[in-house]
Amino acid sequence: MSFTENLKSCFNQVSDALLNELKEGENANINLHGEESLFVRFNGNKVRQNTQIEQRSISLLLQKNQRTASISFSISGNVEEDLKRASFWLNEARQECALLPEDPYQVALVNNGNSDIALKGKLLSDSDVVAAITGPAQGSDLAGIYSGGPLVAANKNSKGQSHWFSNENFSFDYSLYLGEKAVKGVYAGTEWNQERFKTSLAESRNKLALLDRPRKTLKPGAYRTYLAPAAVAEIATMFSWGAFSYNAFRQGSSALQKAVNKEENFSPLLNIQENFALGLTHPFNSLGELAPAKTDLVLNGELKNLMISTRSAKEYGVQGNNADNSEGPRSLEILPGSLEEQNILKELGTGLYLSNLHYINWSDRMGARITGMTRYACFWVENGEIQAPIADMRFDESLYDCLGKNLVAITKQQEVEPNVGTYEARGFGGMKVPGLLINDFKFTL
Repeated sequence: MSFTENLKSCFNQVSDALLNELKEGENANINLHGEESLFVRFNGNKVRQNTQIEQRSISLLLQKNQRTASISFSISGNVEEDLKRASFWLNEARQECALLPEDPYQVALVNNGNSDIALKGKLLSDSDVVAAITGPAQGSDLAGIYSGGPLVAANKNSKGQSHWFSNENFSFDYSLYLGEKAVKGVYAGTEWNQERFKTSLAESRNKLALLDRPRKTLKPGAYRTYLAPAAVAEIATMFSWGAFSYNAFRQGSSALQKAVNKEENFSPLLNIQENFALGLTHPFNSLGELAPAKTDLVLNGELKNLMISTRSAKEYGVQGNNADNSEGPRSLEILPGSLEEQNILKELGTGLYLSNLHYINWSDRMGARITGMTRYACFWVENGEIQAPIADMRFDESLYDCLGKNLVAITKQQEVEPNVGTYEARGFGGMKVPGLLINDFKFTL
């Protein structure tokens, strides 16, 4: 029996037993996160760490007397042992409920239906990972981390709902070094394709060769700029920092406050949606509520929807759209445009080609202004040809400018930028984004 099959059987037995232990007046919601992951860390194109991990964790939400307690605990996969753990932590949750004040915005549990999604992948066998990566990278100073294997999320509650989601995916987050200079790449997906990996590696090597040219230092100012998908993804992460949150809007802290109030718009070229059809994460939230397959957030430059959790809907008396409590996009997509990949440098003309950005933060949240730094392979381009790598620069830019009046074109090509986080556990999610060509992108240092 595979890890996923075993975990499904174990979770069903443990969760059903836990729900059967509930007393009159008690309701419970149970979430599962599980993974069987191979982690291989590389440095100097050699293996520095090789680790296999299995972990399974349950989050229990208990409602009693208008009070809500939340407790998380690990399970082992041994049903007999896990039943004892579940019973112990249920009693702990009962004791915590007795000490808590009433929750005025408690979301009553209901049956949100059933779903069962199992996405199979075609991953490298554990024994093939090292050769598949180090062989094509021979002669390069490569550092990175490969992680891959099945990921599982599941949900049940005392009202009868049941959801299961599993997928098999991998990511290889890597850098190629030339002394202190580096190019960053990510190859990820559900099916390892050796030729595609070699292509990704070759593109990184080409950029690294360009970095060996004398560096150009630019003065602060506004430059015509192309943001590659990885750079766009860094900017798009800011949408998860309360920008699309209805609760943040009502509290006056949403960065898109002016767009909600129709004081500002984005470019008609810009379309952003939450798209669970990408298969990057499960469509149910922590309460087991199923989100729509697609939700328009920005349509032809106009903000159409905010993300509204059922808790916020209850608090503010509005209709929710089954967003998670964080009210941030979990599977964001920026739709493509018409700029062909082979024409990017030609259309850029003279300006900056930015492969990556980092240290992104709000510089003026209410003005939707962001700041950050260029990183890795960033170049000065003249007359459609890359001339030189640039010294690091800091930008400070309004989203209403760079995604609004100054947005020139969006590429036809999109790239999936997966969640490559591995702290505590591998995570679901990610985004699919194109490249953006922008006029007058503003640099302050």
